[in-house]
Amino acid sequence: MADLVTLAELGGACTAVGGVAYARKAHPSVYWSMVGLPVSTARLLVSYSSTMDACGLTVPPSRLRALAVRTATRREVRPVPPRRGLVRPTATGLRVRLRLAPGQEPADVAASCERLRHAWGVHAVHVRSIKPGVVELRLVGFDVLRAVKMPRHTEKRLLSVPVALREDATPFVRDYRAIPHQLVLGATLSGKSMFLRNLLAALAAQPVSLVGIDCKRGVELAPFASRLSALATDPDEAAGLLPVLVQEMENRYDLIRARQSIAPGIPDEEITSDIWGLPDDERPAPIVLFVDEVAELFLVATRKDEERRDEMVTQLIRLAQLGRAAGIYLEVCGQRFGAELGKGATMLRAQLTGRVCHRVNDEASAKMALGDIAPEAVYVASAIAPEAPGVAVVGDSSGGWSRIRTPYLSLADAAVTCRESAHLAPHIPALEPFRPYAPVELVPAG
Repeated sequence: MADLVTLAELGGACTAVGGVAYARKAHPSVYWSMVGLPVSTARLLVSYSSTMDACGLTVPPSRLRALAVRTATRREVRPVPPRRGLVRPTATGLRVRLRLAPGQEPADVAASCERLRHAWGVHAVHVRSIKPGVVELRLVGFDVLRAVKMPRHTEKRLLSVPVALREDATPFVRDYRAIPHQLVLGATLSGKSMFLRNLLAALAAQPVSLVGIDCKRGVELAPFASRLSALATDPDEAAGLLPVLVQEMENRYDLIRARQSIAPGIPDEEITSDIWGLPDDERPAPIVLFVDEVAELFLVATRKDEERRDEMVTQLIRLAQLGRAAGIYLEVCGQRFGAELGKGATMLRAQLTGRVCHRVNDEASAKMALGDIAPEAVYVASAIAPEAPGVAVVGDSSGGWSRIRTPYLSLADAAVTCRESAHLAPHIPALEPFRPYAPVELVPAG
C-alpha cells in the first residue's frame, strides 16, 4: 500500500512538472500568469537594490542622508538606487516606474536592459520615458511575437488603427494624422501583404475613402473592391487615376483658401490651414491611397513609357508633399525602393515619414527603408528569419524603432469585413469612373 502511495505521489509530481513544461511552450501566457509572474516579481523585489548597484544605476547619497544614516545606525552608507514605484502586473509582464536619481538619464537605464532581463528572469526589458526624471520599465515575460494576440481594448480614432503588436506587448497604431505617409518594404512571403490586409480591414470600418493602385492586375487589392472608391490594376489605369487625385487635392486647397479669406464675422477658431479645421458639413472625406509594388510604376520599356513614368512619379511626389493638408495620405508598398528605380524615387522616399521593413533579400534593401532614419535598425531588419512571416521593423523620422508582428487575418475574413462596410465608402464624384466593379451577393428569399 505504501508503495502505491509513493508511486501516486511520484506520478502526480511528474504530471505537474510535465504540465508546467507543456504550458510554458504551448501556452506561454498561461505559464506566465501561474509561474513566471510570481517568480519574477519576487526576484525584482528581493534583488532590486543589489541589481541596480551591479548595473551601475546607483549614485552616492546626499550629504544629509549620509549624515542621518551614520548618526542613527552607525553603519556604512550604501549608494542609492532610483526610487521604485509599485510593481503592476499585466497579462504579458510587469510594469514599474522609476524616479531617476540626480545625474541619471533614461539612456543609462536603457543601456542596462539586457542585464536587468537576466537578473529578473524575463524575456525582455524595455524602457519608456514618462516625464523628466521618471521612466517606466516594461518587463515582458515571454515572446509575444511568436503567437500574436492583439489587446482587446485599444483606442480607435478616425485614421488611427492598430495593425500589429510591438515586441513590448503594446499595439502598433497606424496614425495617419501623426505620420501621413508610409513606406512598407518586404520580400515575397515576408508578411507585407498581411500587413496591408490588416490595415485595409481596419480602415474599412471608418468613413474613409480607400483608393488602390495594384499593378499586379489587382490580385492583392481586388478582393476588397466592394470597399474601394477607386482601383487601378495596371500602369495605364494608374496614369489616369493619379491626375484625378492631384486635381482633387487642388480643389481641396481651393476650399481651404476660401475659408482663409477671413471675413470680419468668422471666429478665430474657424481659421484653418488644412481640412480638419473646416466645419463638419464642409470637410471632404479623407483619402488613403495604397500603392502595391510601386516599382511597377517606375519600370519602362519605351520612350513613351518613360514619359508616362515621369508624369506618374511627379504626381506621386506632389501628393506626398502636399496631400496631408488636403486629407490625402499614402501607403506605398514594394520589395525595393532605391535610386536604381529611376528619377524621382529618392525624392519620393524622402517624403514617406513612416517606415516598415519586413524580411528583405539583402542588406541594401533594409538600408533603403531604415538607413536614413534609424541606421542601428538595419541589422535587426536584415536578421529577420524566413520562418517568422509578419515580423518587421518599424521606424519614423524621430529615429525611434521597434520590432512588430502582424496578426494573421485570412483573405476571406478581410474581404467579408470590406463587404459589410461598403456603405461607409464616402461618395467622391471625381473617383466614380475608377470605382471597381463589385458584384452584390443576393440573399435567398425566405
